[in-house]
Amino acid sequence: MQFLSQLINPHFAGALLAAVAAAATVFTLVQPLIEPDRLAGRMKSVGKERDRIRLRERERLNQKASLRQEPKAYMKRVVERLHLGDWLGAENAKNSLTMAGYRGPQAEVAFLFFRLVTPIAFFFVAVFYLFVLEVLDQPVLVRFGIVVVALYLGIKAPELFLRNKTAKRQAEITRNWPDALDLLLICVESGMAIEGAFRRVGVEIANQSMTLAEEMALTTAELSYLSDRRMAYENLALRTGLESVKNITTALIQAERYGTPVGQALRVLSQESRDQRMNEAEKKAAALPPKLTVPMILFFLPVLFVVILTPAMVQVFSMK
Repeated sequence: MQFLSQLINPHFAGALLAAVAAAATVFTLVQPLIEPDRLAGRMKSVGKERDRIRLRERERLNQKASLRQEPKAYMKRVVERLHLGDWLGAENAKNSLTMAGYRGPQAEVAFLFFRLVTPIAFFFVAVFYLFVLEVLDQPVLVRFGIVVVALYLGIKAPELFLRNKTAKRQAEITRNWPDALDLLLICVESGMAIEGAFRRVGVEIANQSMTLAEEMALTTAELSYLSDRRMAYENLALRTGLESVKNITTALIQAERYGTPVGQALRVLSQESRDQRMNEAEKKAAALPPKLTVPMILFFLPVLFVVILTPAMVQVFSMK
């Protein structure tokens, strides 16, 4: 009864409420200091993960093979003794190898060597299978024609390999080029020099495309060491063989020569690259219906007719 009377007492109840209010106020003020900052911890962990990814990509880039390797001794000896560079088009081969991503004397010597060896290998393999093992029971004239076709394929095989490699490399650069231009625009507008901008973009874009990062690194090195900076931009356009890259290099050359602002040109060309990539995607999407017509006629429609007509045929035969 005495406890209940104390609770009913207005003075005691007021003091109790004041104590509770004071404790709540103190807890509200102290709670932010005691509770850990989860957002800061998450941002810190994300930053550490980003640094680890960058370090891993840099190690991968440093572990790549050297761009200039010494050619194999036997390949170089065959190429020099037969003078393959004079009659197999060494200059055109060098440009094709550059666009395919192969640089240095090793790539050129290996390409010329295989242009000589591949037709001979195809020829002897075809002769062995057709005339020694006689795997085809065909007239001699037909087998001789197959040997000629194999010889022609051996001549074209290195060129087809380079063409396929170049197409894949250009597709990768085209896919990541608008993002690289956006990064380059941000770096230029922040006040960085063009060498620093290329270097920074090469580091950042390595997570998406190692090929494009390599091209950016080579351009940075050429901008630093070549006497004429215009040659560095022209070499970038020559190594990629893309019209979008050539437009950027032309804008950079004009900026170097006439002092025009680079930011506006980069912004316009970046938007054009994105529009071009979207147009390519829309073109592929528009080409799907004609490509699906023949598979639908051959595979979908017969199955659909079977599903629709089978119950009706079952009912007709059951009525008989």
